[in-house]
Amino acid sequence: MALLPILEFPDPRLRTKAAPVTVFDTELEQLVSNMFETMYEAPGVGLAATQVDVHRQVLVMDMSEERSESHVLINPRILEKSGEQVYQEGCLSFPGIYADVERALRVKVAAQRVDGTPFELDVEGPLAVCIQHEMDHLVGKVFVDYLSPLKRSLLLKRMEKKRRQSA
Repeated sequence: MALLPILEFPDPRLRTKAAPVTVFDTELEQLVSNMFETMYEAPGVGLAATQVDVHRQVLVMDMSEERSESHVLINPRILEKSGEQVYQEGCLSFPGIYADVERALRVKVAAQRVDGTPFELDVEGPLAVCIQHEMDHLVGKVFVDYLSPLKRSLLLKRMEKKRRQSA
């Protein structure tokens, strides 16, 4: 396994649309393994392949404290969504930045496992938020896109200030 470098905003590669996965092989298994290792080390609860400069429709998640409820979604698509919730989101591509984002409360997703087997997942609450957040990355969208221009500008200035201070 290997840690992968995580792209940070405003890297333009974060706006790249991911291509569907068509080959389910050991290279894909290795990518998923590396993504989990990178996500856990960061530490984070979700990671899309786009964030590690691999532009394929792959995402990994684990919102459990024990790191025991891992999910891999390949070629995910939302079949249904309902309700609304506001949840404070962060992102490994926006270190130290958090904002309230409104998303669907419940989502039903169709995806494939790492071996290509199709499955559906019906979730709500924080896991539904995580899935929507990571799926956005696969189409080149980031969570600050949901904010007002003023709030987005303030957060990005704060992020830039933190980046300068740590340099």
